[in-house]
Amino acid sequence: MKVGFLFNHDALHQIRHTAPVIGEIVRYPQVEAVVLTSSAEQEREVRALLGAAAAKVRFVSLKIGKVAAALDRALRFVAPFRRIATLRENLPAFAALDVLVVPETTSLLLRDRFGLDQLKYVWIPHGAGDRSVGFRAVMRGFDLVLLSGAKVRDRMLAAGLITPDNHVIVGYPKFDTIDNGPPPRLFANDRPTVLYNPHFDPLLSSWYSMGEDVVAWFAAQSDYNLVVAPHVMLAQRRVHASVEHRVVHWRRDVAERYRSLPNIHVDMGSEASVDMTYTRGADIYLGDASSQIYEWIVRPRPAIFLDASKAEWQDSPDFAHWRLGEVIGDIRELPGALDRAVREPDRFRAAQEAAFAATFSLTDQPASARAAAAIVTRFGGA
Repeated sequence: MKVGFLFNHDALHQIRHTAPVIGEIVRYPQVEAVVLTSSAEQEREVRALLGAAAAKVRFVSLKIGKVAAALDRALRFVAPFRRIATLRENLPAFAALDVLVVPETTSLLLRDRFGLDQLKYVWIPHGAGDRSVGFRAVMRGFDLVLLSGAKVRDRMLAAGLITPDNHVIVGYPKFDTIDNGPPPRLFANDRPTVLYNPHFDPLLSSWYSMGEDVVAWFAAQSDYNLVVAPHVMLAQRRVHASVEHRVVHWRRDVAERYRSLPNIHVDMGSEASVDMTYTRGADIYLGDASSQIYEWIVRPRPAIFLDASKAEWQDSPDFAHWRLGEVIGDIRELPGALDRAVREPDRFRAAQEAAFAATFSLTDQPASARAAAAIVTRFGGA
């Protein structure tokens, strides 16, 4: 059985959600593991995560033609053109597989638009957040869905996106790649460190309307450190458009005058943005719609959410994570919220612990091993 793992994205943030499964699935003698990547950076990242197990894997580099590459250079900042061209121009590589494992949904175009209907499609979501975009009708197209825990499972079942028979709860494979040692020290002082982690969604993100004021506020004070580490896709495009919300925003950069300040660190997409360096090392979370809040509550700590869209969030499942901290709608409320976070660090501990237990299934077996077993059991007869 040939099982392919596809990595076909502008950034590297999806890799840790499925790559650990490769290292486990190669233990099955009936499986030939194939890694398909659309950039040299992706292949290097996968090889680094697999270590010695990479020798048991066949790597395939997916290329696109000159015309598609030229169009990509023109369109990459506003649309995922290269991802679709990579699928369309490499159909023989996909047709040679029995099973394809992906961390996103665009790959279903291989079947729905390009005719590869004999291939079995497995989805491991890259995150366990609450945004409505994570619960769309397209998800009904997968043959097997591997989920982190009961929270996501229950919502998908209620919406008819999965069936009782086409999903398995396996946990969160990304956690298998994370150092469980002491949290990293992010600054050479003892001030509380705030992680500002805005999303790129043009409606829900605080970056476009509040981000500059957030950074300016921290620059003007000396009580806190600030790590500015948005979702890595924020920096991948200059213009962000949401078909779902019909909103478009132009991304501003962090002004140079803030980048050299000793209490501010700006990271617009390095490895540390995706390997939980900041979510492990900071003291207070400041965000909006990113699913990284669920990686944050591995160790319960204060969280503050910026309501940039004036959402009616209280009873919405799309904003369930906003119950894990204080919600503010104006930058003028930030000093008070930070003060309360320092004075009452356990204010939302019970809510965070309950949310973590519902979001992530933890057992004595690593999530990546559980996922590999689910794939082989479903499609390989083991």
